[in-house]
Amino acid sequence: MQTLTNRDFAELYQKFGPMVLRRCRFILKDEEKALDAMQDVFVRIMEHKESVTNVCASLFYVTATRVCLNKIRSDKLRSGPDFETIAQVMEDDFSAKETDKVEAAIVLERIFDSRDQKDKMIATLHYVDGLTLEETADEVGMSVSGIRKRLAELQKYARKTN
Repeated sequence: MQTLTNRDFAELYQKFGPMVLRRCRFILKDEEKALDAMQDVFVRIMEHKESVTNVCASLFYVTATRVCLNKIRSDKLRSGPDFETIAQVMEDDFSAKETDKVEAAIVLERIFDSRDQKDKMIATLHYVDGLTLEETADEVGMSVSGIRKRLAELQKYARKTN
């Protein structure tokens, strides 16, 4: 098992940082908290770098979701709500839609494990993060028609694997 180096983390930060920040902004609805959470995601992954065997978009997506939800819970606990309120906040913050997104990210990772990393990123950005074709194209540096073509190929591949 090969451990991740600091140089690897610099590359991972460049690659996954924008996605993690978008996720943190979406959940926390606060720019400063989102930036703090993004840093926490990378610190958490760096702390566990010996046990990380497969670095992928869903690892960062799930970690960002968990870090943000923990921050929300922590903030709610500090403000002193009762346990019933905490349970309701947790349920509201991590709705069925959010659960579906995390599960979709994991399924995409499994389906496209043998595919190009860019294909995985395109599928995650478009299907999980909900970016438009144009936004996805901007994010990965491709044309909209290139994104459409890759997504069509990925859908065919996914149908074959099921």
